[in-house]
Amino acid sequence: MDHAKTEEPYWRPVFEGYEFSRAWEEENLPDVVFLVYNDHASAFDLSLIPTFVLGTGAAFATADEGYGPRPVPGIESDPELAAHIAHSLIRDDFDLTLANEMTVDHGLTVPLSLMFGDVGKWPCKVIPFHVNVVQYPVPSGARCFALGRALRKAIESYDRPLKVQVWGTGGMSHQLQGPRAGLINRAWDNAFLDRLVEDPVGLSRVPHLEYVEEAGSEGIELVMWLIARGAMSDLDGSGDVEVKHRFYHVPASNTAVGHLILENHTRAQEPAEGVK
Repeated sequence: MDHAKTEEPYWRPVFEGYEFSRAWEEENLPDVVFLVYNDHASAFDLSLIPTFVLGTGAAFATADEGYGPRPVPGIESDPELAAHIAHSLIRDDFDLTLANEMTVDHGLTVPLSLMFGDVGKWPCKVIPFHVNVVQYPVPSGARCFALGRALRKAIESYDRPLKVQVWGTGGMSHQLQGPRAGLINRAWDNAFLDRLVEDPVGLSRVPHLEYVEEAGSEGIELVMWLIARGAMSDLDGSGDVEVKHRFYHVPASNTAVGHLILENHTRAQEPAEGVK
């Protein structure tokens, strides 16, 4: 997108997979996106390795990742909702790092670009939530899934009527180094997408070693999707989810691209959260 290559034959199929999603976002524009992502040594490096970081500031600038910031706007956040979520999650025994100041890198801005396009300002507020999936030890899928369930409780207990979407991000199977560099596992990726919809509890129990063996060293990023899935109402019987869109594509550089929109339906209200 930054180099105007989206219509080139190699890249066109990737971006076509998000055309439905952009239309869906226009019809279901939230007040706030709670965006789960991982920093790539921009805000946090080996000198500081927090497991979960909740952005609690009013705004966050785009990071310079070594060649200047991406030509996209920074994000405006919702510090009041973020503070409420912080209180709720910490009371539920999740140890968070709270960041009033940090920069946000491509792990956060690329999903926004894919869903909202080339804009001068993002059309909603964004609360950044960083998960360490770079330096071991990293959190388990079960821990991320439980955090998602606690996140739903936090959002629903807020005393203002906001439309909130929860986005889980991260590449599917890929490995960037070593003898298996370039690894892509289509079958495992698609089984992950199946289980994320149909058996999220069982999927949350998949151990780290399976992610590494089957999806490559960077495939562990998929645990971040479980935070978003944990925020859905079907898990406690208060509603159900509807698959609005599913997309999977290889190649996209050296990473498999997968994308889901799960629309949350509760029995007491209209569709609330969309989960990416």
